[in-house]
Amino acid sequence: MEWRDVHGGARANLYRVIEAGNPELAAELHDHGWRGSPLRPAGISPPVFTGAPRRKGAYATSGNGTVWLGSAVPEIASSIVKGLSKVPDLRWGGVRLDIRGKEIEWPADFTSGQAEFASVSPVLVKKDSRFLLPGEAGYIETLTQNLRHKADVLKLPNQVAVEVLDAGPRRTLEVSRARRTGAKVKVRVEGDPDLLTALHECGIGLNTVQGFGWLD
Repeated sequence: MEWRDVHGGARANLYRVIEAGNPELAAELHDHGWRGSPLRPAGISPPVFTGAPRRKGAYATSGNGTVWLGSAVPEIASSIVKGLSKVPDLRWGGVRLDIRGKEIEWPADFTSGQAEFASVSPVLVKKDSRFLLPGEAGYIETLTQNLRHKADVLKLPNQVAVEVLDAGPRRTLEVSRARRTGAKVKVRVEGDPDLLTALHECGIGLNTVQGFGWLD
């Protein structure tokens, strides 16, 4: 799979699944966002293939893999579940991914008010038109603001503290003719248990509908 397709196919597939479950909701999210906010509280992971050999300059595939989809909003989440029962495959760039099985994964227990999240895909953090990387000035503050904004849209307590525990290398990808720069991270987040659950269900950072910031 070409690198530009790894995230380039995510958004269309997410909306395709939601549309199959609830066409009106898919149109609202696509055109306007969620309930007066431009935020789309839903996420999707890039395909993660099992046993794929590494290939320089390409995203290696195999005959088996997983794609995760989710949302912190019950209405959107139920549309995803319903839509997956009607969609036989996902078209990811030039690759067709036949859906062989589906499983609902329930979030972990966050009643302690603390979670350690590891991202499956790069987390995008942006300030003043510039993408920030872990360790750069303003990264923690900007990511914290992003999480608080998600909390406000979802009407959840927005007090949150973030600590970066580890980070992967810089990744720059072109998606829909726009460059996105970020890095995989492992973070410790302290906050309301319902907010931690919501983040786990739809991802962190920007452009979660493009497959960025999905959490393991």
